[in-house]
Amino acid sequence: MNDVLLALRNRGLATLMLGHFTVDSYIGLIPVLYPLLIHRFHTDLATVGLVSLAYGGTASLSQPLFGVLADRFGTRLTGLALVWTAGTFAVVGFVPSFWLLLVVAAISGLGSGAFHPFGALTVRRLLPHRGANTAMSVYVTGGTIGVAAGPLIGVLVLGALGTHGTVAMVPLGLAIAVYLLLAMRTDGGVPSSSSGTPPLRSIPLIPLAATVATMASRNWTVMTLQAYTPTWYHLLGYPPWFYGPLATTLVLASALGTVGCGALADRHGRKAVILASLALSVPAVWLFVAAPGPLGFLWAVLVGGLAASTAPLTLMMAQELMRGRPGLATGLILGPAFVTGAIGVPVTGVLADHLGLRTALTLQVAVVAATIPVALRLPGERFLRGLQPAGDARGEGAPVPEPPRA
Repeated sequence: MNDVLLALRNRGLATLMLGHFTVDSYIGLIPVLYPLLIHRFHTDLATVGLVSLAYGGTASLSQPLFGVLADRFGTRLTGLALVWTAGTFAVVGFVPSFWLLLVVAAISGLGSGAFHPFGALTVRRLLPHRGANTAMSVYVTGGTIGVAAGPLIGVLVLGALGTHGTVAMVPLGLAIAVYLLLAMRTDGGVPSSSSGTPPLRSIPLIPLAATVATMASRNWTVMTLQAYTPTWYHLLGYPPWFYGPLATTLVLASALGTVGCGALADRHGRKAVILASLALSVPAVWLFVAAPGPLGFLWAVLVGGLAASTAPLTLMMAQELMRGRPGLATGLILGPAFVTGAIGVPVTGVLADHLGLRTALTLQVAVVAATIPVALRLPGERFLRGLQPAGDARGEGAPVPEPPRA
């Protein structure tokens, strides 16, 4: 709890949380667009899932590139990623054809692709090693809350304005972007090559592959459930005022789970927390799919708190495994994770069109179970400490940079 309070008092971290909230709120809004897009363009579940693939795919594939740029030039211009996202996403509701919609969604995804490695790289420098897992978890929680707010914003704005309501998100994005640019204009954007970190020499490939695969699998399950829960409950006959808050509950629960897992990892190790989360996610995902209805809110709390809570831990693992190139490591871990989730959404849509949406969602139980043996190859804390130079295992021997001033 003390680590959480320390992180929350850090003004630089709070600034980045606000930006993360805003950029990810656009991601949360996309699933609420699905029923409107299906009606407007007379398409099916498999086809409409390509919107998530276009947005998430571009965001994913571009992240390693933006990570390299962050390592080389720093992250002071993080706010420009929000300007791009706000401006391009506004166009989504006005395009006249579905294929042009996919092009615009892909272009808009570049903003998310830039923000995530920039933000995560900056957070890594804000707090010493002792509370690093908690700090990253608090930062990620800002984005999670943004995804959770997306469906609520979508139900209100799109319900009143239709697809043209996407333009209503522009003022929020621009306002937070200006705030970020002003807050990070003097510090917080120092390239990682100037922070005293030794250059990257060799990469432990098996632990890194296990880290990327675990993150990717987790994201596939989370993005699939988040994307299709509104459509699933819509097909079951539930009104928007029911499935909108349900989708929000699913995402918001992961925010609480993320902070809790970060604090537990600082005490018990990241690998142990990830393995426990995976094992408990198997029954949680099954209950969410097998028993829809009012109890879905309870199952959503379990799924969100377990399945989506370990992303910051795998991100920190990747940064330590690729010590010396944290920006590139961030892009490599987040890129495949996002693209796997983005591909998984239309794949689930294809299965849903042939087998039924409920059956397609049930298959996520097998995805979670299959990830457990992969996660057994994740690096433990002792292995990661062995990769660090002497005196740095507890954050010693290196100054802690001043946070960005808000």
